[in-house]
Amino acid sequence: MISSDYLRSSEAPSPRTLYDVFTHTATTFPEAAAIDDGSIITYRELLERVQTGAQQLHAAGVGPGSRIGVRMTSGHSDLYIAILSILAAGAAYVPVDADDPDERAELVFSEATIQGCYNDDGFHSYQDSTPITPTVPALEDTAWIIFTSGSTGKPKGVAVSHRSAAAFVDAESQLFLHDAPIGPDDRVLAGLSVAFDASCEEMWLAWAHGACLVPAPRSLVRSGMDLGPWLIRRDITIVSTVPTLAGLWPTEALDNIRLLILGGEACSAELVEKLSAPEREVWNTYGPTETTVVACAALLRPNHPVSIGFPLAGWDLAVVDAQGKPVGIGGVGELVIGGVGLARYLDPQKDAEKYSPELGWSRAYHSGDHVKLTEDGLLFVGRVDDQVKIGGRRIELGEVDAHLAALPNVRQSTVVVHKTGAGDSVLVGYLSLTDESLEFDHAQARTILSNSMPAALVPRLCVLPELPTTTSGKVDKRALPWPIHSDVTAADLSDTEQWLAELWVDVLGMDIADANADFFSLGGTSLAAATLIGRIRERVPTIAVRDLYDHPRLGALAEYVESIHVAPSTQEAPAQPVSAQARAIQGLVQLVAMTLSSLQWVAGLAFINNIAASAGVSWAQHIPWLIVIALLIFVTPLGKLAIGGYAARVLTKGITPGSYPRAGRTHLRVWAAERIANASGSRSIAGATWVNYYARALGARVGDGVNLHTIPPVTGLLTLEDHCSVEPEVDLSGYWVDARHIHIGAIHVGKNARIGARSVLMPGTIIGDNAHVEAGSTVTGSTPVKANARWSGSPAQKVGRSKHRFPDTPPPRRPQWVLAYGLSSLFLALLPLCAVAIGGATMIAFVHTTGVHPFLGMIGAAPAGALIAFVSYSFYVWGLIRLLSLRLTPGVAPVRSATGWRVWFIQRLMDDARTYLFPLYAAQLTPLWFRSLGATVGKDVEISTAVMVPTFVDIRDGSFLADDTLVGGYELGGGWMLAGATKIGKRSFVGNSGIAGPQRKLAKNSLVAVLSSTPKKSKAGSNWWGSPPERMRRVTVTTDASESSTYKPRLQMRILRGAIETLRLLAPITSGVLATAVLASLQLLLINLGIGMTILLGGVVLVAAGALALLITVAMKWLCVGRHRTGDHPLWSWFVWLNELQDTFVEVVAAPWFFNHALGTGSLNIGLRLLGAQIGKGAWIETYWLPETDLCQIGAGATIGPGVVVQTHLFQDRVMSLGTVTIAPGATLAAHSVALPASKLADATTIGPGSLVMRGDQVPAHTRWQGNPIEPWIPS
Repeated sequence: MISSDYLRSSEAPSPRTLYDVFTHTATTFPEAAAIDDGSIITYRELLERVQTGAQQLHAAGVGPGSRIGVRMTSGHSDLYIAILSILAAGAAYVPVDADDPDERAELVFSEATIQGCYNDDGFHSYQDSTPITPTVPALEDTAWIIFTSGSTGKPKGVAVSHRSAAAFVDAESQLFLHDAPIGPDDRVLAGLSVAFDASCEEMWLAWAHGACLVPAPRSLVRSGMDLGPWLIRRDITIVSTVPTLAGLWPTEALDNIRLLILGGEACSAELVEKLSAPEREVWNTYGPTETTVVACAALLRPNHPVSIGFPLAGWDLAVVDAQGKPVGIGGVGELVIGGVGLARYLDPQKDAEKYSPELGWSRAYHSGDHVKLTEDGLLFVGRVDDQVKIGGRRIELGEVDAHLAALPNVRQSTVVVHKTGAGDSVLVGYLSLTDESLEFDHAQARTILSNSMPAALVPRLCVLPELPTTTSGKVDKRALPWPIHSDVTAADLSDTEQWLAELWVDVLGMDIADANADFFSLGGTSLAAATLIGRIRERVPTIAVRDLYDHPRLGALAEYVESIHVAPSTQEAPAQPVSAQARAIQGLVQLVAMTLSSLQWVAGLAFINNIAASAGVSWAQHIPWLIVIALLIFVTPLGKLAIGGYAARVLTKGITPGSYPRAGRTHLRVWAAERIANASGSRSIAGATWVNYYARALGARVGDGVNLHTIPPVTGLLTLEDHCSVEPEVDLSGYWVDARHIHIGAIHVGKNARIGARSVLMPGTIIGDNAHVEAGSTVTGSTPVKANARWSGSPAQKVGRSKHRFPDTPPPRRPQWVLAYGLSSLFLALLPLCAVAIGGATMIAFVHTTGVHPFLGMIGAAPAGALIAFVSYSFYVWGLIRLLSLRLTPGVAPVRSATGWRVWFIQRLMDDARTYLFPLYAAQLTPLWFRSLGATVGKDVEISTAVMVPTFVDIRDGSFLADDTLVGGYELGGGWMLAGATKIGKRSFVGNSGIAGPQRKLAKNSLVAVLSSTPKKSKAGSNWWGSPPERMRRVTVTTDASESSTYKPRLQMRILRGAIETLRLLAPITSGVLATAVLASLQLLLINLGIGMTILLGGVVLVAAGALALLITVAMKWLCVGRHRTGDHPLWSWFVWLNELQDTFVEVVAAPWFFNHALGTGSLNIGLRLLGAQIGKGAWIETYWLPETDLCQIGAGATIGPGVVVQTHLFQDRVMSLGTVTIAPGATLAAHSVALPASKLADATTIGPGSLVMRGDQVPAHTRWQGNPIEPWIPS
């Protein structure tokens, strides 16, 4: 419940306009002085001049609805006459300070679309002067439009109606000087800029009570000491100002002041003590421009809490927590304002965002201010955006500022959060001195601050002669100097230490005391580390980010830097862009591949036509059954294997290990084989039993009892000895591409060897008998993996002997399970078609029952059919996984057994589900989906496209599984399978493509980095990177996001997110409509041109459908997010939700219809450019995973390999942080690598396969790197 003391909207003053207020005063006190700028104007004279001015404006076509700019020199009566004339004419005035730059004035006036402007020369009309009938303003007419500074730097226009403005004036009249009310004997200082809404308070304190407004020159008001004699000389009795200016004025300057109103910024208790006097009322007022100047006020007294009091009559106030619920007495939360004073933004979108229904009120304004609710009024705590995190600690800037103000000899102070050279936050305190003749003792100040506040709150200090102020008199934080020059003064530093210390100061914004300074203890983050290493590389090109983590102390790092031998740099000839001839060949291959892909469509259509023709359907065409059967053979497993396998073998025949020109003849043959294999559909059925036959068809040598759970290479350069095991998603392609060459080599895996999931075996790799390559590793091929050895990491290195995790005896041979795996693989491939068949049957039934034209009816019913197919497949997946999970227990079992088969089947089905059910992932429903499949999932969990065996997984409260995480799964060895339970602790994070294997437990509040593995055991609060996982220094990410936008959203936010996520279903609907259109087009070809031409033109139809799918996706991208920009967005925000919506169209519409068929081609580059990516001429790109395309800059001739993610965002602490990734001309980011935000690969840089480029890493030109994270690399 909200106390009635804070709900006063029912007490709003009687409705009237400002013009009503003015005319009532002028007729009540006609001979009283209204304005005195050195020449007195009475109210009668002022009314006459205002009415004359209004008539002139009416004659110029200005009236209600018009907006008139005001940019006039302060301190003169003409300024105020102009404002009153505009109000009297019924128009709104739009003030700009005369001292503001022309650029700001032009921006404000253009945003407000003014029809004319007053300046010192008078009124200037910007429209045709068509006189209007004289009129007076109405209650709903806008009185003024004042622009406030926006967080983006663009001013926000706030429009206040006459009803709200007059209510404010009348409500304040009830507050002040009850014993001796304001009247004609009072003189009110007009010292604030009219562009600041508090100036309205000055003007109407006078004009509502018959008092005299006394304008003062702005320079005089800001001068401090010079104002005192002026106030006395001009007999000022009432002042409204900001605490900063009041603090500058000498006490004696206020001797005659009987009413002092403070507002606009926080007021300190020390200032109240200074300004209070027996015959003077000192008031503290609070109110955003958006709620008409003042919303609440409190009478201040010395030795009492500095309150902002209770609401004015007509205003409602509430203090709400992160969930939007009112807090109790003593609670702190955001102040929400309602009532008669609510204004509006000129920007409708901004208005809808900030003024929303709340607490049962029709409109409410979220102030963005934290206040404490007490029985004696509200206490101002600070801005929500002034509550920041530094080093993970939430800090109120007001608290820090209060300590600064208490330092000896400090007259003014303010605290600002600045960004260091690395982009991290640092507190800086700016001070001006009471006595400038006394030198400020920085050391003493730091000691005082350290004794009175936590170390994390002690800011860097900067002393200035004066703190700059804005036109409103507040401290102008944007004008404060940054960066601050800082000398490294530590004694006994070597030359290298001195050089490094200077870099540390630039990057961290912190002073360096001595050589024992620790980079991370001083607040260094992963981004700061990458930035520092980038600076060091200017002198030492081969230093890696990992080296800083290994040597975090200044002295140790200096020693390491001195030990590095800097070899002379070498430069190869610039990489050449892919030629037009190569692009033409690719275009032909694409058409052939698409024609091959279309055979599956034509085969199905031909079969349907024959069935329909036998039933007498008029539009059906009978096709000779011999042709139909021949076509259907192509879509059977044997047919797909024959087409894909042997076509690839023909294309790659005679290719031997070596390096060949990129986009040359050999490279294009390999690329074409990959495209044909994908188009034929052979890879979709390449699972378990079939994959061994497929590998042999490609030319690979596959021994007895091999468990191959990944795709073999199209080159056929693979040898798998008896009983070896290769787990899912291992790259056995045997080649990789850089900016100049394709490097091809053979791969040999010995007997009983084990290759872990998601590993990369590069060309020339030799794995010895009984050896083990752990999951997520990259074997470069430079050194053979010896028998019985265990290798791990990227680059993989020996970490010990192969562990005996499986029985030494071979499992029993069970031929029936070979058949089970083979049939299951076929079943998995047909399962989506079964769902589509149900949707298609529904569409046919609709056409049959309604009698509409078959083609139009099918297109019209396609959305419903697509949704039915989507739901049907969801139920298939759910039912199968629940059924197969019954009594499934972790442990070791033969691959060819019920347990082994069930685990394999579930993981394959889960992998397929994230493709076909993509809209269901990375959504609010995802945890519920996984929970329904059998996983243990806690509260407030976020799960993206994770793969797992659900029944073996336990995900605790608040955890986050990012894109493409592998959780649990299984391991293979010697015909055996190990499936184990996996636990993700509370509020832990597994980054993109991270692996949490079976029998792993990730402790609470832990982090596994991108492309990294989870340790077997971990301590709470630990960070891990790489494979094998290494402990990373715990560095808390600084973010200003609140719990309500990360972990604990309001119900309203949950509803909004759910609504937007429901729109993701538009993507499968679109895909369904496209599929229906393709079938309709093929049917028309069949009717008009026959089966032969339909087969020949099928590829053209699919190409056209792909182009249309791309254009739809492009339109959705620009509609949802426009242009991506760097910045931070909490999970619970519009941007994140809309970004996921457009990404759904990329994955569900553009990927299957266009991108998957265009990898490595010029058409892919065109598609990515349409989505916003900057791609140079002739770049070779084999991935479409550029999540925020506008932030991807790829130079001419650059190479990006398959499986690469140009990762322009990170999601740590549930805040989406976006940064640009630059891949310069001729640079290479090879297969299965990831480049994190703010990283840059300079010209001709090569990043080898399976690598991670850290956030902010600046990789020097003409260098070669590989690893997770990257380190210098010399390929064999």
